[in-house]
Amino acid sequence: MMTKYILSASILSADFSNLADQIHQCEQAGIDWIHVDVMDGHFVPNLTMGPFIVETCKRITSLPLDVHLMIETPEKYVEDFACAGATSLTVHPECNPNIHRTLQYIRSLNCKAGLAINPGTTPDSVEYLLPLVDMVLVMSVNPGFSGQYFIRESADKIAAVKSLCTKWNLKPDIQVDGGITSETISIPKNAGANVFVSATSIFKDTDGIAAGVYRLRQSLK
Repeated sequence: MMTKYILSASILSADFSNLADQIHQCEQAGIDWIHVDVMDGHFVPNLTMGPFIVETCKRITSLPLDVHLMIETPEKYVEDFACAGATSLTVHPECNPNIHRTLQYIRSLNCKAGLAINPGTTPDSVEYLLPLVDMVLVMSVNPGFSGQYFIRESADKIAAVKSLCTKWNLKPDIQVDGGITSETISIPKNAGANVFVSATSIFKDTDGIAAGVYRLRQSLK
């Protein structure tokens, strides 16, 4: 069975003065998901979007809204994001000592539960959380800003996550985020990832959004 590769467009690099048009261009170009990066200025060194942005995206598009919470105490906010229209909510173990409960809570809100791990977090440290998740996000940059370079050692981590999932007979999506371009996307793909988040390569492509998406798709073939 052929693997379905999913492209998730991170609006972190979008032109927010034309957000609706940019998202519609993503739809027309064949993007699968819209990715919303939520940062609180504490867990990561940047401050970005809240539930109102998710609610706005929900009004703009029917595409799944892939929401990544890079925030402290995410359990306090998951309900707000779920009510705003998130399809999936991804949280970090590094900022949540009660991550097991938080993942259960996300699922109770009828959202898909995602678990993200930073470059310094080992896959084996989250092994016993894998049965609770629908997706594992391997960060291939240090989270906080778009436009960073892909950390090539992330490929080994993706392969390790894939191996652990096989061990448990689990089949979550394996997502990668950070430095994903038409030149780098084959690296995580070959390691076992099937969901790819891209911001700069889509929204900042000099030939436009459609061209950026096309180049990523071509590199996945």
